Amino acid sequence: MTSEKIAVVLFNLGGPDGPDDVQPFLKNLFSDPAIIRSPLPVRFFVSRLISKTRAPSARENYARMGGGSPLLPETKKQAAALEAELVKRGRNSKSFIAMRYWKPYAAEAVSEVLAWGATKVVLLPLYPQFSTTTSASSFKSWKEAGGPAGAAVCCYPDVPRFVEAHARKLIEAWEAAGKPSNVRCLLSAHGLPEIVVKSGDPYQWQVERTVAALRPLLPSEWEIEICYQSRVGPLKWIGPPTDASIEKAAIDGKAILLSPIAFVSEHIETLVELDIEYRHLADKHGVKHYIRAPALGVDEGFIGTLADLVEETLADPDKSIRSSCGGRICPANWRDCPNRRASVTKAA
Repeated sequence: MTSEKIAVVLFNLGGPDGPDDVQPFLKNLFSDPAIIRSPLPVRFFVSRLISKTRAPSARENYARMGGGSPLLPETKKQAAALEAELVKRGRNSKSFIAMRYWKPYAAEAVSEVLAWGATKVVLLPLYPQFSTTTSASSFKSWKEAGGPAGAAVCCYPDVPRFVEAHARKLIEAWEAAGKPSNVRCLLSAHGLPEIVVKSGDPYQWQVERTVAALRPLLPSEWEIEICYQSRVGPLKWIGPPTDASIEKAAIDGKAILLSPIAFVSEHIETLVELDIEYRHLADKHGVKHYIRAPALGVDEGFIGTLADLVEETLADPDKSIRSSCGGRICPANWRDCPNRRASVTKAA
């Protein structure tokens, strides 16, 4: 065991603990300028309007899961598994959790890291594909909370062990369902407004990179399609929408095998949107096989991926931010890529 004390800060979205937390959680979410890209007065009004109007239906959905989000308990399991894996590798490491829109917030994680006396800090989002609306927003919250400087992992969309874990979950789910034929594999990611992507956010490109790495690991006869869920508001979002893809697969007479390709934990988007709402949609359209592969959770390959990322980041001390390949993954036209921004700042 080394004398270094390595704090690994895991970033995630967060979720309400109970019914009374739903509206303030939504207000926090839609107050973020990374989510609602409008001037402060407009954002202030919009966040309160959306949180008030969406709270009743959101409470109903959380009630289906016991009243609150399972995301924090799931993230705690991942944090414990990662900590154990790094200790097994000889690292004196401790995992900390910083949620973006509900407790524990970044400020609480900062206090815990400082109290523990960390000598090195690795900032590790549980968002494999980078977006300004997720990872960048979390990094900003850490800095604003006075978090100690550390090395950040911006993305890991096509790391082999991560992709292999997704392939294994899909194949296991298909086998458990009796290996139906005529499969259309829908790989569902959280959507983004199209304007965010057009402004230079590389998220959609990175989702496509994950799928490109996954495709060769799946049976060649499966049809593969990327789709996007969780659309909110009147803006045009990237597509196709997951519900439309389900309807089309039903019309085409396909067995549906669905994976939450950009989610690593079970939460409202998987347990309610995919498992209840979209399953009902599939049943309504006469789909005989609707199979949902689980999120990665504490899958050994996924936790191993996170541990590898920590080790690689510690071995690359000159970089404040790095992708899984060490440098920039995204093509130059994706100007919100943090490695591109870092290189531009350094050159200036």
